[in-house]
Amino acid sequence: MMNKEAHRGKVLSLLQAQTGQDLPPGIKVLVESARMCHGESVRAVLFYGSCLRTGNVHEGLADFYLLVDNYHSAFKSRALAFFNQLLPPNVFYLEVPFQGHVLRAKYAVLTLEDFCKGTERWFHSYLWGRFSQKCGLIYVHDDLVTNQVQEALANAVTTFVTRTLPQMESPFTARDLWAKGLSLSYRAELRTEQPDAAARLFDADPGYYQELTEAALADTPFAVSTETDDTLHRYQAQIPARTRRLSSISWSIRTLQGKILSVLRLLKGLFTFKGGVDYIQWKIERHSGVRVEVGPTLRRFTPLALVVIFWRLFRRGAFR
Repeated sequence: MMNKEAHRGKVLSLLQAQTGQDLPPGIKVLVESARMCHGESVRAVLFYGSCLRTGNVHEGLADFYLLVDNYHSAFKSRALAFFNQLLPPNVFYLEVPFQGHVLRAKYAVLTLEDFCKGTERWFHSYLWGRFSQKCGLIYVHDDLVTNQVQEALANAVTTFVTRTLPQMESPFTARDLWAKGLSLSYRAELRTEQPDAAARLFDADPGYYQELTEAALADTPFAVSTETDDTLHRYQAQIPARTRRLSSISWSIRTLQGKILSVLRLLKGLFTFKGGVDYIQWKIERHSGVRVEVGPTLRRFTPLALVVIFWRLFRRGAFR
């Protein structure tokens, strides 16, 4: 029987193996281009999202997080530094020609300190919901930063599992746990994924998520027992009723908080994200199948265009 320290070591070992996997060469070109925009301030770069899962960098957008030492050294503009610190992260769009194709990415800028806090201590699931999932560690400044990032990713997994467990009805499987937790975190933002998107993420690499779940469950403050039927593991969590009620209240608050923060981040992003209106339309249509056209007159007033888009999409049921 492993103790908690050994289970924590298992989580870190799994994360180290999957974050160090080989990546398509086009990704490295995009990352270098993004790093050049922020100079020596970049401490690490993380790759996550659908392009990581499919390995196809020629369609859609690659998603990166640039972790920097501080916002003022990362930006020439004081305004960008201020708004990144006020409401992190700032998001930017990037296009790079590569082998006859145009590669596209969006990347978020966050300090390493904020990333470490956000994966463990933030109330909202914005970071620990994202980075409990698989990601690639493409660039690191040094070994110290590597250790900090890996610890933060391990914290994201533990925080995700700990805050999802009180919402689970026993018995449950690892797939049930991830589907529930990801659905809750999606709901806490203006996400447009289809209802089965959370389960499909687990199904993309069930062996990895099964191992990660077993290690992470032992790293939570709750007592969890395991029943094995053939190859299927089912879990029973002993959680007080009061803890479950507080968890439900917390997720309701996260949902409201997340909707507000998502709108504010999108409004802020329109001033850093070239082609922001087109991107928002494309992203929502890709995930929900709902398309709203915006005329040339409205496009000249980007903040107003965003409000109109989201109102029309909301009425047509694009957000779930």
